[in-house]
Amino acid sequence: MRRFDAVICDIDGCLSPEHSGPMDVVSLGRIADHNRMAQEKGDRPVVTVCSGRPQPFAEAMCRVIGNRTLPIICENGVWMYDPVTNEYLMDPAITEGHLQMVAEASGWVRRELGRRGVTMQPGKAASISLYHTETGVLKELMPELERVFAREGWGFRVSMTWLYINCDLAHVSKGTGIERLMARTGLRRERMAGIGDTMSDAAIRQRVSWFGCPANAVDELKARADYVAGRAEAEGVVQLLDAIRD
Repeated sequence: MRRFDAVICDIDGCLSPEHSGPMDVVSLGRIADHNRMAQEKGDRPVVTVCSGRPQPFAEAMCRVIGNRTLPIICENGVWMYDPVTNEYLMDPAITEGHLQMVAEASGWVRRELGRRGVTMQPGKAASISLYHTETGVLKELMPELERVFAREGWGFRVSMTWLYINCDLAHVSKGTGIERLMARTGLRRERMAGIGDTMSDAAIRQRVSWFGCPANAVDELKARADYVAGRAEAEGVVQLLDAIRD
């Protein structure tokens, strides 16, 4: 009997590095083998993804790890993609007004921050991710962003990953995405495990009964984990999948 029915796994810093280096295709192949056995024999939980990455990137990762049966969460809760039906489902709590707000804020970023070397990650529909080659520049921008967003009435939650600033709609998150996934599939918290590496993944921790971190995770999240792998990123994920089968 399997202990869990699903593993909710972050992408950046877990399945893939957040930087532009190559993916660990050997470890990803082992995770794909895990999913093949999970879906053929039902003896282990299926690994799905919950990520801030744009939908096309997350869907590609879903295919790489061989998840054919469970929805994935993309863009920090904006999208749910269902590989069974091939549907792209935006959170119904996102209105046309919210999309207009994102467009206005994106325009401000292009006009005011573009000349400072700040760019926006392509492919996002209802959020903004900012990038600069010098991470320190982004950290210095955080207070300014929060002031401008408050002044303009743009309801964003502003947070820092390893390399990006994420500006997400305040009422949409990985947590709301997981709740939509559970409603669609019937999955229950006590039968779910999670994997993450930064504090944005605390939303995963809160909605699963077992949580693990790869070795590269931030210390604050490691303190909340049930298990911390001895290896980083995808190698660490493989170790965590082994741990929940022991």
